[in-house]
Amino acid sequence: MFNSYFKIAWRNLLRNRAFSAINIVGLSIGLASCMLISLYVLDELSFDRYNEKADQIVRVSFKGTMQGGKMDEAHVMAPTAQALKNDYPEVLSATRLRQGGFPKVVVSGKQYTEDPMAFVDNNFFEVFTLPFTNGNPGNALSEPNTVVVTRKLADKYFGTNDVIGKIISFKGSDIAYKVTGILEEVPKNSHFHYELFVSMAGLEEAKSTSWMQSEFFTYLLLQKGFDYKKLEAKLPQTVEKYMGPQLQKAMGVTLTEFRKGGNDLGLYLIPLTDIHLYSTASYDLGNPGDIKYVYIFGAVAIIMLLIACINFMNLSTAGASKRAREVGVRKVMGSNKMELVWQFLLESVLLTLIALVLALIFAFIALPLFNNLSGKDLALQINSAPSLIPGLLLFGLTVGILAGSYPAFFLSSFKPIAILKGKFTSEKGSIGLRSGLVVVQFFISVTLMVGTIGIYQQLKFIQNKKLGYDKEQVLVITTWPLGKNQEVFREEILKDPNILSVSSSSYIPAGPSNNNNFTIYPDDKTTQLVKTLRYDVDANYIPTLGMEMAAGRNFSKEFGNDTSGVILNETAVKMLGWKNDAVDRTISNTSNDGTKHEYRVIGVVKDFHFRSLHEGISPLAMVLKGDAGAMIVKIKTSKIESLLAKMKDKWNGFKPDMAFTYSFMDDRINDTYAAEQKTGQILGVFSGLTIFVSCLGLFGLATFTAEQRTKEIGVRKVLGASVASIVGLLSKEFLKLILIAIIVAIPVAWYGMNKWLQSFEYRIDISWWMFVLAGFLSVAVALATVSFQSIKAALMDPVKSLRSE
Repeated sequence: MFNSYFKIAWRNLLRNRAFSAINIVGLSIGLASCMLISLYVLDELSFDRYNEKADQIVRVSFKGTMQGGKMDEAHVMAPTAQALKNDYPEVLSATRLRQGGFPKVVVSGKQYTEDPMAFVDNNFFEVFTLPFTNGNPGNALSEPNTVVVTRKLADKYFGTNDVIGKIISFKGSDIAYKVTGILEEVPKNSHFHYELFVSMAGLEEAKSTSWMQSEFFTYLLLQKGFDYKKLEAKLPQTVEKYMGPQLQKAMGVTLTEFRKGGNDLGLYLIPLTDIHLYSTASYDLGNPGDIKYVYIFGAVAIIMLLIACINFMNLSTAGASKRAREVGVRKVMGSNKMELVWQFLLESVLLTLIALVLALIFAFIALPLFNNLSGKDLALQINSAPSLIPGLLLFGLTVGILAGSYPAFFLSSFKPIAILKGKFTSEKGSIGLRSGLVVVQFFISVTLMVGTIGIYQQLKFIQNKKLGYDKEQVLVITTWPLGKNQEVFREEILKDPNILSVSSSSYIPAGPSNNNNFTIYPDDKTTQLVKTLRYDVDANYIPTLGMEMAAGRNFSKEFGNDTSGVILNETAVKMLGWKNDAVDRTISNTSNDGTKHEYRVIGVVKDFHFRSLHEGISPLAMVLKGDAGAMIVKIKTSKIESLLAKMKDKWNGFKPDMAFTYSFMDDRINDTYAAEQKTGQILGVFSGLTIFVSCLGLFGLATFTAEQRTKEIGVRKVLGASVASIVGLLSKEFLKLILIAIIVAIPVAWYGMNKWLQSFEYRIDISWWMFVLAGFLSVAVALATVSFQSIKAALMDPVKSLRSE
């Protein structure tokens, strides 16, 4: 029986090559798209889940509210871990990580420059599951001056993995570090990535008792099944107990008085598996994702599959009349309804499995391009995943049954007597369903197109928005490897006439930058605290970046007391309650040890954007300080490569340990919106694919309609109808459906676009032309698709048309 079903299915597939090809290609594109996006979504959702105790680990983060903005930081104070471990029995273990910068590793006199290293507590490898190939994770870092390295670094330094007991050191330090463990590479789906882990036991800062400085990423291992929210509810007690007294000493106000002023400080917890997608904290490790984009891409995957399945159902039901006599004969010969259902379901599954094979080929071919778009390193590894093939087969079987169910029951319900008498006509219900499915397809396509247009317009707005400083032809050079030669290098490059100005500061208004919280208060009013950021700059900072002064003056060497001066931005002045009288007034800052520092306001700089346009401009204070680490260089030349080569030569003349590295300010700004650019590109590709797949189905329906109306077209031509009128006749029904889809899509697309734009403090207005453009493109593409078959039918010889049955 099954063999007979299969033969009939295969013959029908070959007999209807055009319909079969359209179905297979459309379905395979939908399946391939769904596979690729599913890989992305699953990868994003898998972060940190490789840890055996992932469901028990939470991270402690710092939050605060103060006039001038909110504080949300991923790291907390050094004593936090031990305090929580001591005070709460539900905390089984607490461990810390502190970033250690970019070390220069010295092995047997040879020097290596590495990615950032991390200082970690001894129990770090008991909390986190990082596979050791050599050494004991339980005590590898129990002693000071010990280090655990990855197998990759062991091979690099020593040419072998047998390195336990070997010695490495860091340039500028006389301390010898003993290698006590080798581990595999930290998994890619981890929120932190290091290859060097140094014992925290030798770090003096780790022993600090201060609750006013936060540099330590702190993780808690809780009891199995314990609700972390219950522990989080107790954390205000910890703040009162430990932070309160130190706050009073540092700022001269009690925690109660601090809160009465509308301020607050506190700690909160976030589960380890939520960090990558849900964390909003600043100074986080790695590059966090965003659950919002996981939802968007997940929806796109479902949409692509849905459109492909709609095509299948549409074409199968549309072609039902071709199989009507077959159904009638088989029913007369004794076939019952369920036998026919199984026949048509088998045909559906067979077609789906062929499409699945083609989809796998498409996915393998498109994967490198998709990785480039998404910034991932995803792989379809069939050999390493034995369950993948059965999973894909089950997936194909499910899709085949779901997509083929309606056509199967529809075809098997034909009445044999009516069919054999030649009275069969497509039921109104099936025509209505096909029309509805066409509307759904183009509704989805138009919605995605509007979203893509909106994203690109917002990115264009960001690129063209005046930021309050000049971003064009501005270089940022990492200069800290020069050490004491930084100023000499600055003087050397200034001799080139193509270099207009140079500022020595690692406080950059775009991209990675130094940042310091700076709590100030005006005129000795300690209860009027304002949270600002502090930028350490030189006298060339403002002119190099082309910023404008709103009042007062810039720092100048002509004034000997500018080291006690400060320049505020306009937002800081407003927060302090001042108007146009800020210059020559005094602000104060109290350090953690209670020492008070006074600054005289010498100028007010016009507001400029030093953060993403997702956020508003916050208060900023600039102080004059010889900050080394980076240089901001304003250039004016069309021969940038030549200028960079000259600068590199001067750099190499100092024989630093690191190569000459630089970035352009406008590139740093663009990198800030990499997630939005990635989303726009992916949506653009898949909105194009939805249109293509939808038009495949439309092409098939237009072909079927033209075939069904062949005799009518012949009669009309004999009676004098023009080609244009016949094309219009065959096209207008489809255009009506597409116009309905556009009308339905407009409010949905507007709502989705408005929700996405709300994440930006500065954003475009949603314009009417976006919907018109998306609608016009949809109509144009659909009309071109339908017209091809309509014109072909209209040009047919009417004699042949009238002979056809």
